[in-house]
Amino acid sequence: MSGASVTGPSRRLKWAAGILVVGYALITLMPLLWIMATGFKTSPDSIAYPPKVIFAPSLEGYVNLFTTQTRQTADYLAANPPQTWYEKIVHDRGMVITGTSRFGERFMNSVIIGFGSTFLSVVLGTLAAYAFSRYRIPLKDDLMFFILSTRMMPPVAVAIPIFLMFRNLGLSDTHAGMILLYTAVNLSLAVWLLKGFIDEIPREYEEAALIDGYTRFQAFTKVVLPQAATGIASTAIFCLIFAWNEYAFAVLLTSGTAQTAPPFIPTIIGVGGRDWPAVAAGATIFLVPVVVFTVLLRKHLLRGITFGAVRK
Repeated sequence: MSGASVTGPSRRLKWAAGILVVGYALITLMPLLWIMATGFKTSPDSIAYPPKVIFAPSLEGYVNLFTTQTRQTADYLAANPPQTWYEKIVHDRGMVITGTSRFGERFMNSVIIGFGSTFLSVVLGTLAAYAFSRYRIPLKDDLMFFILSTRMMPPVAVAIPIFLMFRNLGLSDTHAGMILLYTAVNLSLAVWLLKGFIDEIPREYEEAALIDGYTRFQAFTKVVLPQAATGIASTAIFCLIFAWNEYAFAVLLTSGTAQTAPPFIPTIIGVGGRDWPAVAAGATIFLVPVVVFTVLLRKHLLRGITFGAVRK
């Protein structure tokens, strides 16, 4: 008797599905791999036609990203030989390093604003979602729809009113202002996502905790939150991705002190045109925190597929 399942997929079908998945993954990752590769090219190689797939790697883009440079005469370069490997890279192009760029500051602004707004969105969203899930609130459905409707409006539609409000309140180009703004935008998504996860947690767990002498807050922190960890992790990733990549508000409301990396990276220019290796290097570094954050929470994301399998 054959061991093959009548209803299960055949080996040929599994191979076909595997090839499709691998092909889709390669197509999806190709732009990212190309950006990463461009960060290790020289300026001529980055704009070569046809595009170069095989090239001599260089750290020119990363040096240009983190430094400011100026062109000098041959006599000045001969009298001031390079002392370090990155000075030599600049020296070979007839330039000298005059200081550090502002990319590091803009990157740290993204970290502070992105993770700060994500933390507030998740904390406030969890509390609001728990209230909507467990308590009888008048006009609950209408309130939930109103919360969701704030997500339907494109950010650019309210950019001017927010700009005027921030200017009057002194929040323009401040970390606090951007954190509050991104929190307000992400809060509706956080409430809707987390309410769905909390609804799947049986009320009997909390009732048993209350019978054992727990307060409502203790039952929430010790029973509900651990069970909702999957939803919290998923929500945090979505909120961070929005705050991390947001461009319109960052361009309009920041210019120096609180400017994030997205509006800064496109302004990187080189001698005679845009420095594409530096732009690619900045984009590559900018991807790292979100990738690391997602990888660290990947177990919770995988658990989300089967969340709710236990029936009440």
